[in-house]
Amino acid sequence: MAEKNFFEPKQSLNIKGKIFDLSKPKVMGILNITPDSFYNNSRTNSIDEALRKTETFLNDGATFIDIGGYSSRPGAKDISTDEELGRLIPVVEAINKNIPEAIISIDTFRAKVAEETILAGAHIINDIASGDMDAKMFETVARLQVPYIMMHMQGTPQNMQQNPIYDNVLLDVIDYLVKKIDMLKKLKVHDVIIDPGFGFGKTIEHNYELLNQMQEFKIFKLPVLAGFSRKGMIYKVLKNTAAEALNGTTILNTIALQKGAKILRVHDVKEAVECVKLVEMLG
Repeated sequence: MAEKNFFEPKQSLNIKGKIFDLSKPKVMGILNITPDSFYNNSRTNSIDEALRKTETFLNDGATFIDIGGYSSRPGAKDISTDEELGRLIPVVEAINKNIPEAIISIDTFRAKVAEETILAGAHIINDIASGDMDAKMFETVARLQVPYIMMHMQGTPQNMQQNPIYDNVLLDVIDYLVKKIDMLKKLKVHDVIIDPGFGFGKTIEHNYELLNQMQEFKIFKLPVLAGFSRKGMIYKVLKNTAAEALNGTTILNTIALQKGAKILRVHDVKEAVECVKLVEMLG
């Protein structure tokens, strides 16, 4: 029965036995435990600051908190697994202890980091590489039986923006996701969210072509996550900076919601929640 239902429309996630409804879009707040994330204001330097930001995100209406210990901006410095875990584990444990209602997503492409953070109290794995940068990721997620966000990326964070090329960006991304979903299906991973990977191994033109046709991802009948927040595809077009890209982010979030996005991954939770509420009024 599970095999038959894998491609049925997913309107919920099972997180440690509790069902989270996705029939209405949700917001995921970004918590970067890194010194080099592309948006300076998102960098979090202490456990106390992480707790304050988490409280603020939840009060502003976030459903998920996405914690990253490895910067994935173009050209980011590579760090060891131990360093990534050293950044993440104390924060996950502190949030789990002090704010137990928080639903924690871990932004990592490493299976060991995924496993140890889930054991420390996290709930979801958000993998920018869809298993391509760690062959053990899929089997780890299958064993842990946690929701898995899989993103399309061409290349790695270190080289992804060095002349990305596609025959047809939409069809190439869909073909990639079809193969990955089939692998996860065989491993009986039941809660999968797909992310087209805006800004990851794509030119500005590729990003807008994907957004313009984003409704096509409905063929998967899986929740779609959209992450545009303050990215270069906004501020390079507007000729401003990441710090000035909130308005542009809200515009793209609105378009994504109208094209079927179920999760918005953002730095600015309050504004994204307002965006969801207003788009929902359209019915």
